[in-house]
Amino acid sequence: MCGIVGLFLKNEAMQPELGRHLSNMLATMSARGPDSAGIAVYGAGADDGIKLTLRAPEAAIDHDLREGLRAALEAPVELTRRASHLVVTVPRAGQARALAWLRTHHPRLHVVSVGSHMEIYKEVGLPERVADKFAVPAMRGTHGIGHTRMATESAVTTDGAHPFSTGEDQCLVHNGSLSNHNALRRNLQREGFAFETQNDSEVAAGYLTWRMREGDSLKQALTSSLDALDGFFTFVVGTRDGFAVLRDPIACKPAVMAESRDYVAFGSEYRALSVLPDIDKARVFEPEPATVYAWERR
Repeated sequence: MCGIVGLFLKNEAMQPELGRHLSNMLATMSARGPDSAGIAVYGAGADDGIKLTLRAPEAAIDHDLREGLRAALEAPVELTRRASHLVVTVPRAGQARALAWLRTHHPRLHVVSVGSHMEIYKEVGLPERVADKFAVPAMRGTHGIGHTRMATESAVTTDGAHPFSTGEDQCLVHNGSLSNHNALRRNLQREGFAFETQNDSEVAAGYLTWRMREGDSLKQALTSSLDALDGFFTFVVGTRDGFAVLRDPIACKPAVMAESRDYVAFGSEYRALSVLPDIDKARVFEPEPATVYAWERR
């Protein structure tokens, strides 16, 4: 039992409030998952720059890391610390070299996400505390997703926290359980994917990234997952341009959505939506089983 939220803003005037709304939504889901929490925020970025979000608890490394990357890339490097995470912005052309340098010189650092617009923050603890730790309520952006986890089948660790990201500006949160994730993990490893955890949600994220790498749209990739993935699940997937929702054909996990002229919102329960402005004016509905719902900014 986990809690999922998602928010896609249609109204640009609401962008300064994205982090606050996402944090409030996720806090209402604490009872569904008090072990760990995470939020992916899609905000400002540039096509010629890449943001590497790193889990780097020791602030003492910041200066050496910035100067080392700057020397390796022979280019400007920006670094922003948020509690135990760092956001390092490098030129797009230097992305591969930056990741290789990090693996060589700082192998203990965990790369949480890579993207021109996406940042992911996750940690052990209640969602409200995790959001406050990273100052998420003050963040602005266009859309985002969040997850609070109840670790019923594994240890309570940050590694097991959602969202999982396996592609540039792509991430996934999941409520449910997959039965064929080990076989699928082996297939994806043969396609060149590397997985850092045993979590079935990371495999689902990898599958969608693989399908889109092969040419599928997000909707096509999610549709194909209905045949490829065995189990029960609700997925919320974030991309650079929007987010999508899919429930398995049985739809045993709770889900509710709301759409207004200002936003589209998802929650595992209605109470996650009740904290949004003008929710009484929104169209509230339960997403149908085996049906892809997607909103993207064209």
